[in-house]
Amino acid sequence: MEKLAAAGSLCRRLGVEEGLELVPPTFELFFKDDALGDPMVNESQAIALGWANAEQLAQMKELTQKVNVVLKDLFAQGNMLLVDFKLEFGVFHDRIVLGDEFSPDGCRLWDKDTKKKLDKDRFRQGLGGVVEAYEEVATRIGVDLSDI
Repeated sequence: MEKLAAAGSLCRRLGVEEGLELVPPTFELFFKDDALGDPMVNESQAIALGWANAEQLAQMKELTQKVNVVLKDLFAQGNMLLVDFKLEFGVFHDRIVLGDEFSPDGCRLWDKDTKKKLDKDRFRQGLGGVVEAYEEVATRIGVDLSDI
């Protein structure tokens, strides 16, 4: 399994250093509800509240692990580290569905050599250059920005 690193709310909640390698990668569940502040829930709560069953949660984990392998390879080709990412799953007619886009807003990407942040933390931490960082990510993974 690929490694991810501690960042963002995980560091704040647990007091661990940003960049700490997580082996194996963590899998966290959050209830997407702005009014409640998107609270973290555990698997037994998700099952008890009828949001997913154990088999569906296992499938979500398996899909997340597969996505992790693909994305880590994609970003490594651009000399970037995929630090963490979020996928928003739901259950529709008893099927697991992915309910959101994937972009630098839904993950953390760092330059492999310098650890320069190329993601949403440029905005959140007031580092500036958000658009430029997103364009750099696109260029590094082979997106031709002249077509946009």
